[in-house]
Amino acid sequence: MMRQKKSEFQDKVLEIRRVTRVVAGGKRFSFRVTMVVGDMRGRVGIGVAKGLDVASAVQKARRQAEKNVITVTLKDHRTIPHDVDAKYSAARVRLKPARAGNGLIAGGSSRAVLELAGVKDISAKILGRTTNKLTNAMATLKALESIRVRKPERAAVSAPAEEKAEQ
Repeated sequence: MMRQKKSEFQDKVLEIRRVTRVVAGGKRFSFRVTMVVGDMRGRVGIGVAKGLDVASAVQKARRQAEKNVITVTLKDHRTIPHDVDAKYSAARVRLKPARAGNGLIAGGSSRAVLELAGVKDISAKILGRTTNKLTNAMATLKALESIRVRKPERAAVSAPAEEKAEQ
């Protein structure tokens, strides 16, 4: 009997699709599951997997998502530092930071990704025409990955200059 360890991630199934393969003697069915995992503190990942039944596909997708986890830089543990746009395949997404108390304003798979990443105040819009949940989720993940934060180097650089001025 295998013992499973409790994961620190919460998960959400975005989509379950039945996939058909035509073989000699008929059709074979399998299931493709798209899943998002996150720890609600800035880490989030997406996994896609197929299985002969839904339960095995969900289990595989969860494992895949945990392998693909990225860390998101959050401002004040609630929003993103700046506006960001991203494109993945046919999906386009725009994310804008929001004031405290504004809430998570996003639709579809973007909402699931941002929720599990722990973003509390944000305004997000899916700009592409595609309704594909996987590509919209991947575009959101790509947008979160592209967030850049300035390093507080100015204080470290200016300190030696002040010491020289005093001498």
